[in-house]
Amino acid sequence: MSAASCLLTEDQFLCSICLDVFTDPVTIPCGHNFCKPCISEHWDRNVQLKCPNCNKLFCKRPELLVNTFISEMADQFRQSAQQKASSSSSEQHVFKPGEVPCDVCTGTRLKALKSCLVCLESYCETHLEPHLTRAGLKKHQLIDPVENLESRMCVKHDKLLELFCQTDQVCICMLCTVLDHKTHDVVPLKEEYEGKKAELGKTEAEIQQMIQKRRLKIQEMNRSVELSKEGADREIADGVQVFTALKESVERSQAELMDTIKEKQRETEEQAEGFIKELEQEIYELKKRSSEVEQLSRSEDQLHLLQSFTSLNAAPPTKNWTEVRVRPPSHEGTVGRAVTQLEETLSKQMKKLLEVELKRVQQDEVEVTLDPDTAHPELILSDEGKQVKHGDVRKNLPNNPERFDYCACVLAKQSFSSGRLYYEIHVEGKTQWELGVARESINRKGIITLTPQDGYWTIWLRNENEYIALAGPAVRLSLKSQPEKVGVFVDYEEGLVSFYDVDAAALIYSFTGCSFTEKLYPYFSPSLNYGGKNSVPLIISPVNHTE
Repeated sequence: MSAASCLLTEDQFLCSICLDVFTDPVTIPCGHNFCKPCISEHWDRNVQLKCPNCNKLFCKRPELLVNTFISEMADQFRQSAQQKASSSSSEQHVFKPGEVPCDVCTGTRLKALKSCLVCLESYCETHLEPHLTRAGLKKHQLIDPVENLESRMCVKHDKLLELFCQTDQVCICMLCTVLDHKTHDVVPLKEEYEGKKAELGKTEAEIQQMIQKRRLKIQEMNRSVELSKEGADREIADGVQVFTALKESVERSQAELMDTIKEKQRETEEQAEGFIKELEQEIYELKKRSSEVEQLSRSEDQLHLLQSFTSLNAAPPTKNWTEVRVRPPSHEGTVGRAVTQLEETLSKQMKKLLEVELKRVQQDEVEVTLDPDTAHPELILSDEGKQVKHGDVRKNLPNNPERFDYCACVLAKQSFSSGRLYYEIHVEGKTQWELGVARESINRKGIITLTPQDGYWTIWLRNENEYIALAGPAVRLSLKSQPEKVGVFVDYEEGLVSFYDVDAAALIYSFTGCSFTEKLYPYFSPSLNYGGKNSVPLIISPVNHTE
């Protein structure tokens, strides 16, 4: 029997229903063999009594008798297969937690290599072999091992889920297409799989792009923090330097003031001491003369008294002290002069500090050009959009929503909704002008009010030398000199708008604590011409980055 079994193939010992080695093999009248439990269960579930292999129909249920020959051969084959599996188990991986086990293995279960969507079982290398060699089993669909193969069956019709309903976005079986999804758009599972896989690839690419953008944003934020720290360290160093210089200047001025007062006091004391010494010496001489006169007056020697009278009668030579005074020194103005000198020192330090500050904000220079669509019809703009002045003729221009129709002003083309910006305007020779920034939603028709509440942050020159910050209420500004070039700096997030006298490196005025929530536009008004007295244009000029 052992020799005979070597001539038989493994397929001859497998039940075509359970695809495993025969258990209690029986032969039905058509000559095909099955496990007795398999063929019995098959006929129990079906109304017609047919052979699962050749579909031969039987009028009545055949009697099932065990095929002893096949049974013996199957037992021998099973033992041989177990020995083979035992000898190769050391080369295969034993099932571990998290892996899919073989559903056929008994005893030590091995790791499954494939799962069959037809048999709904997973197989290790040994038990997978029939699916790789038998013609009937080769047609079965094998996939990488997965658990819960039952979930791949339609719960309603107990058929394989091999189609996809695009209408309901669910996996269905063949019976579903003719029942519940008859009029729906149905495609093979593989086709939908490829489409969804492509979408997932696109989604993955988009996610990776989003990740990359966020990584770049993190780098940007880290760089901003580094720049902020560098700026903070620089400001601290500058502040320490300035205040150290001021402290030293104050201490030096205080010491000089004390020395000056003490020196005057010392001179007064020395003068008084000199006078007192002279007076004491004269008192000594007078006392001596007084003693001599008193002694002479008591003398009984007539001749001696007469001879000495002339020299002793007259007082000894002394100084006329009537007009001599020790006058306390006057310290009036001493402290004032010291404070004035300290103010000059402070002013010099402030000027140096502002020069440094101005150079820094100038690094945020932006390109600014005038927008003709916003310009009042009486304004004249240069072709390059860098100059504006008031003309005497009102041009016939479309009254579009962006245009100012009453006030002689114009906005820039550029808008800003984040970050910092700086630009400079040449104002030399003008007797009136308005400069600043305005938010996008400002009123541009009729009379406008230039206040932060109305969306304007501006300063105003009127009557040639009267400077006003239109802060609502207005703030009159006291400037040491008339600016010829005005720098405008805006820090959107900080809520800061500052104006500088560029040539004097002086701060004119700052709007602080502003709350910006929309786009800002640079604002310009050359004011009226006034018969040629204010005909000079406002000129947007490039920043001169000189050390």
